[in-house]
Order: sequence, then structure tokens, then C-alpha cells
Amino acid sequence: MAVGKYHVVVPEGGGSTSSSSSSSSSAQPLLPESHRVSLRVTSPYGNSLHYSENVQSGNFAFTASEAGDYLACFWAPDHRPTATVGFEFDWRSGVSARDWTNVAKKGQVDMMEVELKKLEDTINSIHEEMFYLRAREEEMQELNRRTNSRMAWLGFFSLAICLSVAGLQLWHLKNFFERKKLL
Repeated sequence: MAVGKYHVVVPEGGGSTSSSSSSSSSAQPLLPESHRVSLRVTSPYGNSLHYSENVQSGNFAFTASEAGDYLACFWAPDHRPTATVGFEFDWRSGVSARDWTNVAKKGQVDMMEVELKKLEDTINSIHEEMFYLRAREEEMQELNRRTNSRMAWLGFFSLAICLSVAGLQLWHLKNFFERKKLL
């Protein structure tokens, strides 16, 4: 499980504030129209998992189905004049991807239960990782056995070739010296 949140930050010295007409009294900064980014999240095999275009904020979540490094690529459209766009990005995976504060609020459970759930998830994650590592170890051992066997056969084959060449050389030299009547 992986989750990510991102948003464009207000440029230094820029951004005015506006008060919203809703009941919240906090002022939110207004970002220039040029301060937008696009995002694509891809799997190790190039499958697109999330795509957003010209946004100021967003989030994504996915469950990894392929082993390897996942890639998040941000880009901003061409600006005239050139503008620097800053953003904050929070990517969490595994046990840390879960929002434990909401779990505690929803169920009104005490902190000990929350900690036990965290530990249980951690143990399950470690357990799954151990099975994965065992399978990879078996694959590597089989590859090692096959490679060792092939190298042994290659050694025997090269030894046979060397002995054959040595025998042919002795035969040729014997015939040569017999023809020259040196032997």
C-alpha cells in the first residue's frame, strides 16, 4: 500500500490571501495561475498508476502489484517568463501509509490498541517479506547450482580438448621426426 499527497506552495513574497465565504475563518493563499504542476506515478514496468494535469494539489493511493521502484514524475508547463514552482510531497508506503490517527478517532480505542495494531501490521509486513526473501533465495540457489554444474562440464570439456590437442601434437611430432630419420 502506498499513498501520496502533494500541493504547490506559495512562492516567497507572492500570493495574496482571501477569506472564504464558508464558516472557516482561516485565510488561504491564492496561487498564481502559472503555479500548477502535472504528475504521473508509474510502476517499475511503466504502467501508469496515477495521472493529474495542471493541478495545485492532490493525492493518490495504490497497492503495489510489481516488485521494484515506483516513480513519481512532476513537471510544470512552459512559463513565459520563467517561473519557479515549489511543492510539498509526502509519499508513504507499507505500515506508515495507514492513517493511525483516524483509526484511533473512529473506534475510540486507547493508545495501547493502536500500538498493537501497528505492531500487528509490522509483523504481517515482515512475515510477507520473509516469504518473498525465501522464494528469492531458492531461485538464487537453483541458479547457483545450474551455474556450478555448467562450469564443471565446461572444465571437463576444456580438459578433454587440451588432452586431445596434446595427443595430436605428440603424434604429429613423432611422425615428423620419423620422416626426418631423427628418431
